[in-house]
Amino acid sequence: MAFSLRQVRYFVAIAETGSVSGAARQLSISQSTITEAIQELEHDLGFKLVERSPHGMSLTLKGYQFLRHAEKILGEVSNARRALHENGAPSEGRLQLGVTPLVAGYILADLLARFRRAFPFLDVAVVEDARDYLEHLLIGGELDIAVMVLPPRATLVSLEAELVEASRYRLWLPLGHHLAEATEISLRELAEEPQILLAIDEIDEAPKRVWQQLSIRPPIAFRTRSVEAVRSLVATGAGLAVLPDLTYRQWSLEGDKIEARRIREDLPAVSVGVVWRRGSRLSPIASQFLSVVQTYRSIRQRG
Repeated sequence: MAFSLRQVRYFVAIAETGSVSGAARQLSISQSTITEAIQELEHDLGFKLVERSPHGMSLTLKGYQFLRHAEKILGEVSNARRALHENGAPSEGRLQLGVTPLVAGYILADLLARFRRAFPFLDVAVVEDARDYLEHLLIGGELDIAVMVLPPRATLVSLEAELVEASRYRLWLPLGHHLAEATEISLRELAEEPQILLAIDEIDEAPKRVWQQLSIRPPIAFRTRSVEAVRSLVATGAGLAVLPDLTYRQWSLEGDKIEARRIREDLPAVSVGVVWRRGSRLSPIASQFLSVVQTYRSIRQRG
């Protein structure tokens, strides 16, 4: 028996919420219905997708691999429905798109795949750079639209922005670390713990500000612009990392598992938004890209 779209949707909901109960609340159905659907999906695929733990449900390595395909399946279905209702969509042209590094690594590929499936004859030229430079290009009319990590507690004076997603910080730990016994951890407990810092899109600024407020200075073991390097270093016990959920994956490239725990302190979420020049009318191509981003956001919110 082939798996169904319903089973895929339930699986993604579990992955997003971390529990059957959370998925049931999001989808407004019973927990038993979700449990039965996931068991049928696992039976059809021939491997376990999720496993229970004291902290809820977590994905297996196979589950994490299947999640990427499941999200694409839901995205394609949503894009197909939207494309069938589109009128007057442009058939040719080029989109000048800007992205910041974190977006390039974790959101861009999905957005471009959705856009190209919906509008296969439209070209996209992508510029990856720091937020300040992308703002300069947008204001100067050299970019149509950009997807970027938005500045914290700031207003983009000359730009319009629409939120795509807000990602909370969590603490990454190697499997078996003594702090992983707790479900929530204070940054005060990291005073003597070596830290791996991610130095892109100002991701490391929020935890450093809180450390300063708490009057602690955890030792810095490594500073890098590569999330995969952070993942591998944490997984092998070289240090801990405070990073947004957007970048979290349970497995390093080497196949080592990484734990993640809630942080007690209130760190501002990392906000990703789609941005364009204030007061300018979006081109038809940019408008279509914005609609794809909005579809992506709605899928992420629904899980």
